[in-house]
Amino acid sequence: MTDHSIEGKTVLIAGGAKNLGGLIARDLAAKGVAAIAIHYNSDATKSAAEETVAAVESAGVDAHAFQGDLTSAAAVADLFERAKTAMGSVDIAINTTGMVIKKPVAEVTESDYDTIFAINSKAAFFFIQQAGQHLSDGGKLITIVTSLLAAYIGSYSVYAGSKAPVEHFTRAAAKEFGARGISVVAVAPGPMETPFFYGQEDAESAKYNQNAADLSKFTATGLTDPHDIVPLVRFLVGEGWWITGQTLLANGGYTTR
Repeated sequence: MTDHSIEGKTVLIAGGAKNLGGLIARDLAAKGVAAIAIHYNSDATKSAAEETVAAVESAGVDAHAFQGDLTSAAAVADLFERAKTAMGSVDIAINTTGMVIKKPVAEVTESDYDTIFAINSKAAFFFIQQAGQHLSDGGKLITIVTSLLAAYIGSYSVYAGSKAPVEHFTRAAAKEFGARGISVVAVAPGPMETPFFYGQEDAESAKYNQNAADLSKFTATGLTDPHDIVPLVRFLVGEGWWITGQTLLANGGYTTR
């Protein structure tokens, strides 16, 4: 039988420098993986990537940092090749990259559309594609999406719309990669307590989101704490391997379906 423990496994995390990606890297390092490849997008996140690499190494785990703009298929393929060369294999692939644009439909420009779909949809598709080519048999593949896929809300049309295709990519990949024992899942957090959230909201909308989840009053801010997503990801890339082809909403009851 395939070993579904995470001990001794190799991990590639796209967007692994900080926020949720950085937390996942630190958590998996503490739980005994063998090596982690940390992807970061640009010089703006280089120092954060270096800090995460140092944290992973301090846990006794081999770590590598790779920069790349993943909005081209060639860049995604190069990332997997570099990670596989550095670590010897890629057993677990996790894509946390993404961007948010909050605008009414009437204000979304063609440039907005092209930019956000390149990051949230195109990069996600080719990350899934390359994972299918490079993951070890019995590997695990996670993409971070959004609980707004289950919401009926204005001003997030182009954001949720650019994440929506990943549900379909996930289902298809689960079917196609399943013969090799590869699990494929999309994880959909609610609005998270990160700078990405506050950069899009005013005081009124922030307050609404901080009180919208059923369990909001039991958290420090009312938002999804990234620390609460980390153990779910850890479970899915290990003992939770039997879950595949799904989009899992993890949001304290912010949205359901």
